[in-house]
Amino acid sequence: MAEYKLIYFNFRARAEIVRWIFKQGDIPFTDERINREDWPEKKNTIPGGKLPVLIVKEYTLPQSLAIARFAAKKAKLVPENDLEAAFIDALADTIYEIMTEFYKIRMSEKTEEEKKKAQKEEFLPKFVLPVMEKLEKRLTGREWYVSDNLTWGDLALGVFFSDLKLFDLDNLAKYPALKAHYEKVTSLPRIKEWLETRPKTEA
Repeated sequence: MAEYKLIYFNFRARAEIVRWIFKQGDIPFTDERINREDWPEKKNTIPGGKLPVLIVKEYTLPQSLAIARFAAKKAKLVPENDLEAAFIDALADTIYEIMTEFYKIRMSEKTEEEKKKAQKEEFLPKFVLPVMEKLEKRLTGREWYVSDNLTWGDLALGVFFSDLKLFDLDNLAKYPALKAHYEKVTSLPRIKEWLETRPKTEA
């Protein structure tokens, strides 16, 4: 029986970074997914009534980024240097803020055409492109985001651009260092296998 149980909806969204970390770290875990229609009944069984949560023995850990940081330590994907670790935290927080805006559009009641228009005319120029410019400068000439070793920050970038690519927001060709980084992360054997076998979901 796996030591960890990740509970979330049948989406990528807030839980996907944790799945990538566990997969890359070769850490067994139970990936429990709750369907939307079952949530009202199951909500009272979840401490705090929000997802995702990670069950660790008798403890329930909430908040997606707290779970990701915990998993990353177990997977040895956190830099030993405190400043480098802080830069990863800052990157994760930035991605979280951007994806919050992204999912506001994706989960809205707009038509698909209206969603695509909002993504390209509002979300992309306001939230994504400025960050991509900074990332391109940061990654130029670097092996990974903060050091010579893969960290969970690199996986977070992979998750981020993996989701954006699925919704026709692929502008990576304009940013060669960023594109190379994304391809390197998604070509990691365990990540590649996960991408090929994970459940197909709308978000």
